[in-house]
Amino acid sequence: MNYHISQRAASLAPSMTLVIDSKAKQLKAAGQDVVGFGAGEPDFDTPQHIKDAASKALADGFTKYTPSSGIPELREAIANKFKQENNLTYKPSQVIVSSGGKHSCYNVIMATCEAGDEVIIPAPYWLSYPEMVKLASATPVILETSDKTEFKVTPEQLRAAITPRTRLFILNSPSNPTGAVYTPEEIKALGDICVERGVLIMSDEIYEKLVYDGARHASVAAFSQAHYDHTIIVHGFAKAWSMTGWRLGFLAAPEPIAKAIDALQSHSTSNPTSFAQKGAVAALTGSQEHLPKWLAEYAKRRSYAHQRLNAMPGISCVNAKGAFYLFPNISKLGLKSLDFCARLLEEEKVAAVPGIAFGAEGYLRISYATSLANIEKGLDRMEKFARRIAGTAA
Repeated sequence: MNYHISQRAASLAPSMTLVIDSKAKQLKAAGQDVVGFGAGEPDFDTPQHIKDAASKALADGFTKYTPSSGIPELREAIANKFKQENNLTYKPSQVIVSSGGKHSCYNVIMATCEAGDEVIIPAPYWLSYPEMVKLASATPVILETSDKTEFKVTPEQLRAAITPRTRLFILNSPSNPTGAVYTPEEIKALGDICVERGVLIMSDEIYEKLVYDGARHASVAAFSQAHYDHTIIVHGFAKAWSMTGWRLGFLAAPEPIAKAIDALQSHSTSNPTSFAQKGAVAALTGSQEHLPKWLAEYAKRRSYAHQRLNAMPGISCVNAKGAFYLFPNISKLGLKSLDFCARLLEEEKVAAVPGIAFGAEGYLRISYATSLANIEKGLDRMEKFARRIAGTAA
């Protein structure tokens, strides 16, 4: 049978993070001792009070359809979160709960972009952004950055990239994959240009609570009414509450955009899981005592990994200010990032993600959302590999 596959599906690149993670899991299943730096999820368990709330919802029979955009209680809790933490006023009707942060991003792009539109994406980027833009029949416009500018796009770059066809600018701070955090002044400068040129901003703020060294998260929507009117915030429960498998994201948008996304979601996935939403209410309204402990542990791992990476031959690494990733430069070792990661996994049983997956050749992404013991073991192996490649084996 010669099956016809649509062009939109055939043109998509597979998620390289999931490919690497899958290969690492296969090796582990075969009995190999693999250290995984690939997955973008916390190694901590979901806090107990969140699990208890979901368990209670199940026991109470809260297992039926909910409104497609989420239960009123959760939408109101999200609106309260924005008011209290970000000084942003959203009505619950402006909040849409989705099946994960990725789903929120997809909904925004599908609801605002179409054929002929351009979407500006700074690189390194989260690898799904360009593929989502292509699914909307729009064109990704990539702005390259490097470790020399701490992986931040400049206002001059953004201004030069905007054309009459520019529909959307994607801003991700704190960043996956680099851990870069734009300062409030830098955020405002980029937002000012979008307001001036009438470009919408999709602000991906899912790593908002994971910042270090005094870095401060700022939402572009908070600077003025005009910034607010040009911004759609996407967010989720995966990172700050370790709820990756719960598949719950959310967004806040101007009312017409929220209404369009609600309609879109009602004809695609419909509502997110009912009892998971009860857990999300507990996440927002219950104790947050887990977070300082997690941040302290992440900071310890980050400092250790940063120091170790910079001590390796041919490798340099700027320190991350947020999220739980480092993005070392391996270009001096003379291997393409995909080759480097394939050999690192094959020869030393260490899984990392090649920079090319994020639009940045010559780098790789290391996740420190794993134990310090794992990080030490993995970096010992990586240093051995780097020395061998550099011809300076001890």
